[in-house]
Amino acid sequence: MYGSYTGRSRTRGRAAGLRTTGTAAALGAALLLAGCSGDGEGDEKKSAPTVEQQPKDKDPYWVNPDGNAARQVTAYSEDGDEKNAELIRKIARQPVGEWIGPDNPENEVKGVTEAAAAVDRDALLVLYNIPHRDCGQFSKGGASDGNAYRAWLDSVAKGIGDRGATVILEPDALLHLVDGCTPQEFHEERYDLLKGAIQRLKQQPATKVYLDAGNAGWQSPDALFQPLQRAGIAEADGFSLNVSNFQTTAVSTEFGKKLSEKIGNKPFVIDTSRNGNGPYTGGDPAESWCNPPGRALGEAPTTQTGDERVDAYLWIKRPGESDGDCKGGPKAGAWWPEYALGLAGATK
Repeated sequence: MYGSYTGRSRTRGRAAGLRTTGTAAALGAALLLAGCSGDGEGDEKKSAPTVEQQPKDKDPYWVNPDGNAARQVTAYSEDGDEKNAELIRKIARQPVGEWIGPDNPENEVKGVTEAAAAVDRDALLVLYNIPHRDCGQFSKGGASDGNAYRAWLDSVAKGIGDRGATVILEPDALLHLVDGCTPQEFHEERYDLLKGAIQRLKQQPATKVYLDAGNAGWQSPDALFQPLQRAGIAEADGFSLNVSNFQTTAVSTEFGKKLSEKIGNKPFVIDTSRNGNGPYTGGDPAESWCNPPGRALGEAPTTQTGDERVDAYLWIKRPGESDGDCKGGPKAGAWWPEYALGLAGATK
């Protein structure tokens, strides 16, 4: 039955929320190159976000100095609230996924990838625009049809160019085919779109693509491996797990290895952005995915996972952004400082 899967990811319309545009991303690179402080005096110097890149050998992904968390740090600092500023720094100093919106994707992606390249880092991009996405829930929407999606995807690829990028491809899209959430009449088209997206993105010389495969609480490896094959996983660099969800890293790793064995030992990445305390078990199980209380940040992003099958721990979901207007939250994708403080404060 629709909505009955307690492990459902529900990536919830990042595109509907606050998003750093290509212009802002380029500004972020300029701030970094200027040492994040500028040459001005007084308030101008005080207001510049002060986040740095992580060591490249540990985490090669770009930290956006003008993201929501970084701006929140600046706001708290300017108000003299150093306690909360320090908590939000736990988020601001880590690279997070840049969810690409439906409008002007080429310029947006170009801005992000150029900003990343300017500081010798790779961009982490999330593409979430498949037609009929999210089965009409908080993030309903997506491209109007298959041709619109292909055009959008082509613009994304052009925006990447030859710069380094890792793409998380269409969270939930394949799983909604498996669980029956997406109507049957759209299945053939979706498989074709996912396979075509992998092929198009892999034309870019420095782009890695991970096709989303849900989470360990939602379906089983036996139910997933054939749909993944049909969607073109053989041509992708691997698959992603736990996007916007809360399954522990250990559980996700075990699940991922079982799935990997069925699809040619493909590697995978795990979203650890909010899984520090594992899944939420209170309230309505059908909405355990939506702004659950008492969660914590998980492992910091890194490519040094200690496991040859796990390419990286990534913060694909942006911690502090709402899952939707549930449990007192704002609209899907909107920055929610109170929730961000809760995640950071609960983190050991």
